[in-house]
Amino acid sequence: MARTRGVIFDFYGTLVRMVAPLPPSHASVFDRHGLGVQGARWGDQWSVGPADGEEHTAHSASEQAYHTWELDRLKTRARGCGVPAEQLEGLAADLDAATKDMRLAVYEDVRATLADLRRRGQTVALCSNWFWDLEGAVAAVGLTGLFDVVVTSAQAGARKPHPLIYRTALEGCGLRAEEALFVGDAWGPDVEGPLAAGMRAAHLCRPDGAVDFGEAPPLRDGAARITSLRALTALL
Repeated sequence: MARTRGVIFDFYGTLVRMVAPLPPSHASVFDRHGLGVQGARWGDQWSVGPADGEEHTAHSASEQAYHTWELDRLKTRARGCGVPAEQLEGLAADLDAATKDMRLAVYEDVRATLADLRRRGQTVALCSNWFWDLEGAVAAVGLTGLFDVVVTSAQAGARKPHPLIYRTALEGCGLRAEEALFVGDAWGPDVEGPLAAGMRAAHLCRPDGAVDFGEAPPLRDGAARITSLRALTALL
């Protein structure tokens, strides 16, 4: 087995969680626009974005192109819910803003873990299914300067577990896949995807996890399960 030279982290649910005040609900945005009936047809507000594993390189050519795509997806879905054409632009802009209006807090084991990895000479990276400005979210929670590489799906052109985003992270780190350990809380994007890409994986199952994924699947070769980032040292 190759020596581990770098650790690549997921972001939400692994390093940070949402705290109050929570983002405005999409239902409240529809109500504010006088579109309560259409809002009742909207469904899960967190299913609006691209699907896990989706490739979207054509829309990731620039920040403007990606944001246009985000708004177009919202308008298409809103149109299908019966929103009048003249209200689509304003509604989509407000829905987009509400989705991104998150207050995040760092888990208590994060800073010490990142500092320890850097002391050990490990390359430390971030690889997340996120909006365009992941660097801004990192700065907002006080983690600027703790990552050698930051990769967001919006800029990479694909969402985990698509192989493109892992390849982008590995190339940015200057690592071969077998030299990297991927750490995250979501089984498909953070365990199965990295394993398929040739990395090892640590499945983080926090007792106070940000997302309830239900019962964890059986472990596969190349994967370990931890309940805190403090356990990473033993995996290196």
